[in-house]
Amino acid sequence: MNFDGIFTPAITPLSADGQIDYSAFAEVLEYLIESRVHGIVIGGSTGEYYAHTTAERLKVAERANEVINGRIPLVIGTGGIRTEDAVAFAEHAKSIEADAILVGSPPYALPTQKEIAAHVLAVDKAAGLPIMLYNYPARMGVAMGPEFFEAIAGCKNIVAIKESSGDTAQLHRLAHSHPSIQLSCGWDDMALEFFAWGARSWVCAGSNFIPAEHIALYEACVLEKNFDKGRRIMSALLPLMDVLESGKFVQSIKHGSELVGLRAGGVRKPMQPLEASEKEVLESVIKTLKQNVARIVAEV
Repeated sequence: MNFDGIFTPAITPLSADGQIDYSAFAEVLEYLIESRVHGIVIGGSTGEYYAHTTAERLKVAERANEVINGRIPLVIGTGGIRTEDAVAFAEHAKSIEADAILVGSPPYALPTQKEIAAHVLAVDKAAGLPIMLYNYPARMGVAMGPEFFEAIAGCKNIVAIKESSGDTAQLHRLAHSHPSIQLSCGWDDMALEFFAWGARSWVCAGSNFIPAEHIALYEACVLEKNFDKGRRIMSALLPLMDVLESGKFVQSIKHGSELVGLRAGGVRKPMQPLEASEKEVLESVIKTLKQNVARIVAEV
């Protein structure tokens, strides 16, 4: 499994009554494929997996698999507090022939490094699919450290890691000590640093609504090896990243998706929708960003 490129953690649209809108979800997936993203992740934080029932998560995975139909890679999140739940999601991913699974530390439980490893290896045993690890200590409460990587060293299905700690030293350690595990940027405002350290992958929520601009940074840094151009594109993207990280992340991603004509719907409680002033700020930032990136890309 090759994780090169832009992998979009797709939103899960909701209808007016708060139910998952599977028709709108199909439109989101088609939009992403037409926009030339390189892969799609479902069942992640941006997809609001934590607010879905088990039955909904399984149905979302099945619908994604039906729509994508092998045109680009499909990665399915297996997040769960209990290992048994993560194993069940992994088994389902295998049954529908997904391309890969996303496996993180169980949230809230605060497992030790050896316990995280046991969790990951149990999920691997259940699926036998390529694994992208997900290191996100801000959400999970614990980080994947040296003892964890030592414990999973013999697992051949672990081929990539979405590194979302925001810790530059962790990025350095992974690039230096674990070159066989493909790095994927999971901390958006560090994308340039990831690419400089050899990453060829970026799992970025903003690509739900401005995929071309994210692809432009990937192509500049990874394909063209033009980091002068990459720095300029990154600078143009930073205002959006600042807005997204200031709060109401999923709400902002969904509103951005609405701006490109997708039916995203609202968010499930306890989340609340954007206020009018917040929408105005986001819309202004996106407009300026698109103009700036277009100008940079057009320059010869």
